[in-house]
Amino acid sequence: MSRLVKEQLKKEVAAMNQFPGFRPGLVVLQVGDRDDSNLYISMKLKAAAEIGINANHIRLPETATEDEVLQRIVAVNENPAVHGLIVQLPLDSINPMNTEKVTNAVAPEKDVDGLTSINAGKLSRGDLGDCFIPCTPNGCMELISQTGVSVMGKNAVVIGRSKIVGAPMHDLLLWNHATVTTCHSKTLDLAEQVGRADILVVGAGRAEMVKGEWVKEGAVVIDCGINHIPDSSKASGKRVVGDVHYPSAIERAGYITPVPGGVGPMTVAMLMKNTVESAKRFLQKYTPGKWNIEYTKKNPLEPQPSDAEISCSCQSKPIGQLAREVGLFSEEVEPYGRSRAKIRLDALKRMEKQPDGKYVVVTGITSTPLGEGKCTTTLGLAQALGAHLNINTFACVQEPSPGSFFGARGIAVGGGYSQIIPLEEVCLRPCKGQIVFDMCVFVQFAFDMISQVYILQALFDLLVPLKKGQRSVSPAQLNRLKKLGIEKSDPLTRTEIRRFVQLDIDPDTATDSGSLENEIMAILSLSSSEEEMQQRLAKIVVATNKSGDPVTTEDLDVSGPLAMLLKDALKPVLMQTVEGTPVFLHTSPLADIAQGSPSILADKLALKMVGSGGFVVTESGHGADIGLEKFFNIKCRYSGLRPDVVVIVATVHSLKMHGGVQAGLPLPKEYSQENLKQLERGCCHLKRQVENAQAFGLPVIVAVNKFSGDTEAELELVCGQARQAGAFDAVQCTNWSEGGAGALALAEAVQRAAKQPGQFSFLYDTQIPAADKLRTVAQKMYGAKDIALSPKSKEKLALYTKQGFGNLPVCIAKTHLSLSNDPMLKGVPTNFMLPITDIKANVGAGFLCCLTESVINADLVSITLKHLTDSNEITPSPHTRGRKKHDSKVIVDFIKSL
Repeated sequence: MSRLVKEQLKKEVAAMNQFPGFRPGLVVLQVGDRDDSNLYISMKLKAAAEIGINANHIRLPETATEDEVLQRIVAVNENPAVHGLIVQLPLDSINPMNTEKVTNAVAPEKDVDGLTSINAGKLSRGDLGDCFIPCTPNGCMELISQTGVSVMGKNAVVIGRSKIVGAPMHDLLLWNHATVTTCHSKTLDLAEQVGRADILVVGAGRAEMVKGEWVKEGAVVIDCGINHIPDSSKASGKRVVGDVHYPSAIERAGYITPVPGGVGPMTVAMLMKNTVESAKRFLQKYTPGKWNIEYTKKNPLEPQPSDAEISCSCQSKPIGQLAREVGLFSEEVEPYGRSRAKIRLDALKRMEKQPDGKYVVVTGITSTPLGEGKCTTTLGLAQALGAHLNINTFACVQEPSPGSFFGARGIAVGGGYSQIIPLEEVCLRPCKGQIVFDMCVFVQFAFDMISQVYILQALFDLLVPLKKGQRSVSPAQLNRLKKLGIEKSDPLTRTEIRRFVQLDIDPDTATDSGSLENEIMAILSLSSSEEEMQQRLAKIVVATNKSGDPVTTEDLDVSGPLAMLLKDALKPVLMQTVEGTPVFLHTSPLADIAQGSPSILADKLALKMVGSGGFVVTESGHGADIGLEKFFNIKCRYSGLRPDVVVIVATVHSLKMHGGVQAGLPLPKEYSQENLKQLERGCCHLKRQVENAQAFGLPVIVAVNKFSGDTEAELELVCGQARQAGAFDAVQCTNWSEGGAGALALAEAVQRAAKQPGQFSFLYDTQIPAADKLRTVAQKMYGAKDIALSPKSKEKLALYTKQGFGNLPVCIAKTHLSLSNDPMLKGVPTNFMLPITDIKANVGAGFLCCLTESVINADLVSITLKHLTDSNEITPSPHTRGRKKHDSKVIVDFIKSL
């Protein structure tokens, strides 16, 4: 009979193939290693495999504590791939276990054993369609049904009152309209009660306690007992019998279940049935691979409030709720207040076999000093895909640095109705920047200490102390000895001690703290694991010795402590947008002297979380010529990730600037006046940036960020020019004022573009000479005639090539206000030389940082300073109306930094 049930379940599981990759999931949790438990579990796992259920066995040792068991149960409760959880009883632990507490910890919707108080309560109230019925009673009802005997109106007797069999059996018979009597070992007239039973269910746990002569003629007898009695004819010296004396009862009963082979197999079949039913209920509520997430679509106000007012008006959901909605387990989430949480890297390990979603990178054209809304568009696009198109979507953005959110360009984490909330949590909470600064101080201190002149033996004793007569040598010190060609650690000769201790540093080559700080932040951003981060930190070159060899943090023996102190900083920070779309906010490497994009870990984790049908929208710093080039040639080279779509953000007023309108602050009146000819001239810059993005073999979409002063003719002109330049599509965006609804056209274009076959390729091979890599970027991205290496940079290139760093990618640091190194040259400058003045080897981060000679135009500074002196404020742009005045000193410092 159980075979028929399993065959039917197998068909039902096969029907679930309409949901690709979906299978009912079952977990059996065992404590200890009892032989009888192992036998029962093997039966359950075998039945699950036959039906097509994905079953897993978790065995905890007998030393497991109650807390450890409860933690495992919580993890399984939160796993959407598991639909049934069985806690195998008894819990065979040497530690105290509250069985009731443990069984009740199982989520009722996954309690396929039907043992939780909630399921038992629903059964006792008759809510049979909204609970899981314990498997043995359910199996008994199935066996009774297969006899053809109707339960309705019959006298039923249940012997036994356990929570697993007796009590739920009574309730089941009662709600199926039988007249039920419950008996037990203390019932005085047990034989008389049994004699009146049309249906008899026995689960008392006493061998052959019910005699055959007690049984009513023609009764249905279901024997749930499993007992062992002595039998010398058996090899084991015992045999299995039930609670009913089978040889005599079979003479009177109309139907009786044998032991073994009766109720046991049907119990297992009912367990499988409950698991399949749980999976069906899951499919009724959820679509596999889709988040069960609540979004908050905003109704924009007119006139539009300030960013801070919008943020204050939005009630963010608790961060724990958001984490659950996007598939994170509670043990993977470390809340920091109500609105932020760090995500443990265990989550990425758990999801490593899951398919990635679609990967979209947002960049821009060369902007005005006020920026073009690139981050706002990133968040608006994520909101459109998530809250409006109901697609699993994550945004990944950089943490703001003080220079961005106290400067002229806004908070750098979106704006209007496309921003991260709460605003004060994003901007003013302590961030990794301070941690990185502290690390730099630590490294500098170690550097200064090692650089001092000490008595060699005294310093050696300090670095490698004696412990119980033996030297305590760290792994980093062993690596240094190996690098020196010394194959032993103790004892060392005086010459070997001198070589080990005396780094012989050339003080003129020492790395400054600013460069060190930036490289550590870049390492955080480019590391995919704690192990990789430690390896990268160990490679940081802090100086060169007088022989021309690099001196690293590993030589200073500080890479280990650095990794330990930065361990928490490696965890991405989870927050949300105005509309409830999840965002990873992680790391802030500069976009000029580093790669300027969110961390690899944030992108990788988000891609796993959204699943194969989802989208991750990330950003790159500055324009396509700078940020996007570094995103591909540095970040993607190390991450192994390949984007599917590139989005370039452009604005009418920035293209007017490239068409001839004078740059500066405040924005000239010409920006708000329609001038199609000037705008069309400026579109040559847009065409160039589209070509820059297309050089990597991906579809490019232009998002025209609409300002209130833009005319329809201007917007159509820009979109038309973008399509003529080869863009896959060009659309208008109003996400600053309308939230995700204002980026719907962009989201739909991204969906279409993501289906196109991409032929991604890097701009250069890292094995070519460093000078050729620089030349390739300068000519193909900036349009330069050639590069001009200063004597110092030539000397550095020769040194780094000798040291083995010549095969690293290059990172060119130049102004973001022009394709050239002159911020006043707009449009598409040609026939210019790109001067490379200095080169620094960021070996830990994994690139050569190449500094250019940037020309600061005195007119730009003087115009701005004059305006600030006269008015002490900046005339608000259409995107900044309603904001408070900017502090003039901050703006002056910002302009000077250009």
